[in-house]
Amino acid sequence: MTLFPQNALQPGVHKREVFGWAMYDFANSGYTTVVITAVFAAYFVGGVADGAPWATLAWTAALSLSNAIVMLTMPSLGAYADLRAAKKRLLMVFTAGCVLATAALALVGPGSVALALLLIVVSNTFYAWGESMTAAFLPELARTESLGKVSGWGWSFGYFGGMLALGLCLAYVMWAQGRGQSAAQFVPVTMLITAALYGSAALVTFALLKERAQPNPAALGQGGFRAAMQQLHRTFAQARQFKDFMWLLACAVSYQAGVAVAIALAAIYAEQVIGFKQQETMVLIFVLNIAAAAGAFAWGYLQDRIGHKIALAITLLGWIATCVIAARSGSKADFWYAAVIAGLCVGSSQSAGRAMAGLFAPQRQVAEFYGLWSFAIRLASILGPLSYGLITWATGGDQRSAILSTSVLFVLGLLLLLPVNLQRGRAAALQADRQMSA
Repeated sequence: MTLFPQNALQPGVHKREVFGWAMYDFANSGYTTVVITAVFAAYFVGGVADGAPWATLAWTAALSLSNAIVMLTMPSLGAYADLRAAKKRLLMVFTAGCVLATAALALVGPGSVALALLLIVVSNTFYAWGESMTAAFLPELARTESLGKVSGWGWSFGYFGGMLALGLCLAYVMWAQGRGQSAAQFVPVTMLITAALYGSAALVTFALLKERAQPNPAALGQGGFRAAMQQLHRTFAQARQFKDFMWLLACAVSYQAGVAVAIALAAIYAEQVIGFKQQETMVLIFVLNIAAAAGAFAWGYLQDRIGHKIALAITLLGWIATCVIAARSGSKADFWYAAVIAGLCVGSSQSAGRAMAGLFAPQRQVAEFYGLWSFAIRLASILGPLSYGLITWATGGDQRSAILSTSVLFVLGLLLLLPVNLQRGRAAALQADRQMSA
């Protein structure tokens, strides 16, 4: 079986372009894997903040602030990218910002709480902007009936990128620990490794991926963001026409809040509650990425067969099981079961949601709709980790209660998924395209 079968792609799209697009997921996954999940998160709580009672809340608050920035800016940035055909140019700027801020994390040491939080806000903001912008290329590359598998290619490539970044960092950490170095000495180097891999792999994307959109002539005659805001206002005014997309956004806010908890707090939970050592945590996250890559790739094909809605619902059930098992885990062996299930679900749930958003997006408003999608994801990334941090703080550090409460987010996501009608949502997108062409 060819990895990128031509019949899954839009007419005129070459396989190398899809490879280039998927390579961006490969490039940026090291940031979330190493910085947000496996290494820097636990280092911030235990090393930079010296295990202070407020450390977990401070970490989640920084992530929430960055996500609030993205939530408030990405829809207009998406509309601007559509009107000016500027997706690729903006993606390059966002990538440079995240790479530089990640490299700057190497300057953070014990006690540098303010600097650490500032750089996390900056780097995560640029990362999220880039993630949303690259997603907007998906409907230009994949045929409607193949959105799931092409989205799955990207997510699976991403987890291999995360594994490579984490594997390089793990090898360095083992070498450094063998020479008696402390976390304050080897963690900064892992930030440089992550930044270098992100920047170099993204160059493949910039070399191969084309900007296929054409600028809107009317927008060129006025301020770009003025035109962007006018278009965005029209989209919200047409909300009834896109009611299935709006239901999907509500569903995403709920279940992605739970996913954000897993991404931002897995290492902290493993080390603070279960008793993992930092090296053990890195191995755990590495294996989780293997499961995630397999899940995203296989699930991408399955969801095109059984339907995006059913596929997403199954993964949400898996997430509920993950939360319950993690909350009840009394040993490292028990927690491994939760981690593997989470790995299988994380890529598949995100891939299914991204594909559904592309299904509901009118062709001429793709970046704008993915800007709204990013709005929902970032709102979720505020609500999930921040609620976890607040519950942990309010219960005197009881993270088991916090992780169990996360299961409620996935249950709510299932309920909000029920009204979504794929055929009706796709018909609304096609109708909007016909109206704009008339």
